[in-house]
Amino acid sequence: MSFLEFMFVPMILLVTVVAPIWITLHYRSLNNSSRSLTDDDRQALDEMLETVDRMVDRIENLEAILDVDHPNWRDEKDSQS
Repeated sequence: MSFLEFMFVPMILLVTVVAPIWITLHYRSLNNSSRSLTDDDRQALDEMLETVDRMVDRIENLEAILDVDHPNWRDEKDSQS
């Protein structure tokens, strides 16, 4: 019995049973890991949220200043459109 004859059945089992299960589990784990945020992504997201909060505060302050200096500035903007 040659080496190829000896390895024929295990190779068929490997290709038909083990390989598809292995590939399925591999890509399933990749899919699950890609759904979660990394620490760097989480940190960048937190920084962006802080920036947005600061921008909202600035816009509210600018609108308050405009309300005092030019009370009808919102109406003037709407009439120009």
